[in-house]
Amino acid sequence: MLATNLTQTTTAQQLMLDKMQLMQAQAEQDITVKANPLDQQVKPLAFSSAMTQVLDLVNGHQAAASAKMTAVETGKSDDLVGAMIASQKASLSFSALMQVRNKVVGAFEDVMKMPV
Repeated sequence: MLATNLTQTTTAQQLMLDKMQLMQAQAEQDITVKANPLDQQVKPLAFSSAMTQVLDLVNGHQAAASAKMTAVETGKSDDLVGAMIASQKASLSFSALMQVRNKVVGAFEDVMKMPV
C-alpha cells in the first residue's frame, strides 16, 4: 500500500513537472509585438463634425426603429422582438445624446459666467 501511494505521488509530481516545463517553454517563445493602431497618424476631429456624426447615427437608429415598427404594424414582418430591440436602442441613443447636450450646455453656461 505504501508503495502504491509512493508511485502515485511520484506520478503526480512528474505530471506537475511536465506541465511546468511546458509552460516555461511557452513563456520563452519569441513574442512578436504588432504596431499599436492608436499610434498611427490620426487626424484631429472637430467638435462640430463629431456632433454631426453622432446626430446622424442617432437619426439612423430612430429611422431603423421606425421602419421596423411600421413593418410589424402593417404585417410585412413578424419580428416584434427585433422591432422592440431597435426601438430601445434608438431610445437609449437619444437619451445619451440628450445627456451629452445637457453637459455641453452646462459647460457653455459656466464659461459664460466666468469673469474676464
